Amino acid sequence: MGSYWLWPLLAVTPDGDFRSTFFVVGSWVYYALVIGVIAVVVGRLGNWAEAARRVGMWLRTDPASVGGPSPGDRQYDPETDPARWPQVRAEGAGEVADRLTDALVNGRMTDVDYARISHAWLSGRDRAAVAAQVRDHGAAACAHFSGGRDLSVRRGQYDVVTRQVRLGAAVDDTRTPHAYRGAGVAVGPDVLGTSLVAAGPQEITSARVVRPVVEAVCLDALARRAAVVAVVSHPAAVPAEDDFDVVVRPGGWSLDLYADVDDADVAAGLLAECLVGDLAGSVPGGEGSRAAAALAQVLGPWRAVHGAFPTVPELRALLDESSVRAALRAELEARQASPLLRELDAFERRAGAAGGLLEMLGDRLATLDRPALAELLAVPRGEAGGRRVFSLRDLHRPVRVRLGLPAYTHPEASRMLARLVLAQFAVWAPSRPRDVFALLALDDAAGVITPHGVRALHALRSSHAGAVLALRTLADVPEALRGPLLAASGCRVACAGLSTWDAQHFAAAWGTKWVEDRTVTHHEVRAEEPMTKVVHAIRRLATGQRVTRESVTTRREERPHWTASELAGIPADHAVINVSSAAGDQAPPVMTKLG
Repeated sequence: MGSYWLWPLLAVTPDGDFRSTFFVVGSWVYYALVIGVIAVVVGRLGNWAEAARRVGMWLRTDPASVGGPSPGDRQYDPETDPARWPQVRAEGAGEVADRLTDALVNGRMTDVDYARISHAWLSGRDRAAVAAQVRDHGAAACAHFSGGRDLSVRRGQYDVVTRQVRLGAAVDDTRTPHAYRGAGVAVGPDVLGTSLVAAGPQEITSARVVRPVVEAVCLDALARRAAVVAVVSHPAAVPAEDDFDVVVRPGGWSLDLYADVDDADVAAGLLAECLVGDLAGSVPGGEGSRAAAALAQVLGPWRAVHGAFPTVPELRALLDESSVRAALRAELEARQASPLLRELDAFERRAGAAGGLLEMLGDRLATLDRPALAELLAVPRGEAGGRRVFSLRDLHRPVRVRLGLPAYTHPEASRMLARLVLAQFAVWAPSRPRDVFALLALDDAAGVITPHGVRALHALRSSHAGAVLALRTLADVPEALRGPLLAASGCRVACAGLSTWDAQHFAAAWGTKWVEDRTVTHHEVRAEEPMTKVVHAIRRLATGQRVTRESVTTRREERPHWTASELAGIPADHAVINVSSAAGDQAPPVMTKLG
């Protein structure tokens, strides 16, 4: 500012009186006023008040809660150090806590061990038994029934203690809300409990979404807090077979066709969903209800005579061959089971009709009745030395299950098996303990989404269970179910490579948001006075433009979070992800760099 800023001081100073006490005191007061004015202006521009508030919060924050506890910190409190197991010491078990602390400090305890023992101590079990196991086994106490304490390979970033797996980081983009830019994007049981739907190329959804989530829940299962059922058609979508307790495949375990249910109506509903769930719109009666009723009319009599439900070959013969039904009728007549005979008579009347539902059921059963699939489905008969059969009723314990589908050799049968597992999962997931989270993961959900499946996703939300469904395209879902599927899932992942047609459904599911729209218009200024005209002419001659004035209009309007064209144009290895919790908390869709 040159010397102009001193003019007020010089104006009130007597001529030549620059060495007096008045001038010395007055000059310092004047300097302070000038500096104060500059500080106020610059402080408002630089938002110094907010900077001071944040510095104050940082000074008042306990360093143990920011950077972790350290004995060298003056505010370090050993009583709250998680490494010293305060929850165990609070119960008077100091010896047990010392044993666990020693194992942790000396590297004999993994994060899975820490999570497993903490869960066992806090879950209300017999703490005396837990303490005895810690004394005997140290960090291996309360081990998983398989004896495993970690996965053979970890490909993602996991926080086993907080039960989260990182999917990526939010991109610093203008379309990402400021609060989320650069933040990590992770999911856990509270989020997966609302179910997750991912759409995009299978190479991305399997490796970047399904596999990290399955690995995280497998680690949680080793901590005895979760159960997972992975139905896979692509081997890279899940960990290796050694990381699972049950592997359903030829030569391995078999899957219980009826999931250990006792009620013939429930068993018939499971079979109807498996066989004709994808044809619910074309089956008379709607949603396979008539198919379930027809199957129940033969399953009940068969179970009453043989003590178990029929296998796939037996059920196929029961539907197709009248001689098998005649033998069943003779057994029922010998037992004088009149109610069951009426059921069988009703089925015979259905079978007498030409074409229709029973032929469709027979054709679908023929798809499952193949030598290559014979070892995948079984019915437990209790005989010694038989095949090992897994039932989804065992979800009450922290079990890890892998079901490999023959998607390339028997695609139709694979889709039927996937529908069967989803239906069985929906039946038994609500009955397990609430402290065990259950997850069903399908790396290819094409042909699996049915009206019953959408209702199952809604029911899982209140059962502390969830599903992860991966789709190459929403075209694999019936048109009438595309909107309900996205509405039933609380977490949606739109990966790079989506078509604009698919992106329209995600854009509609994410809805709109209120934005401030600012419009600036320029209007030419017309001069009326002679002098003003001269000035405008000089300005136009100097700048080459007419004299204008700005008009600013601000209004609030609704705009989509993401448009279909924006979703279709996201870069490779990116995805737009939104999550919500079972409690109702939601996050907006943000573009995320996967990995």
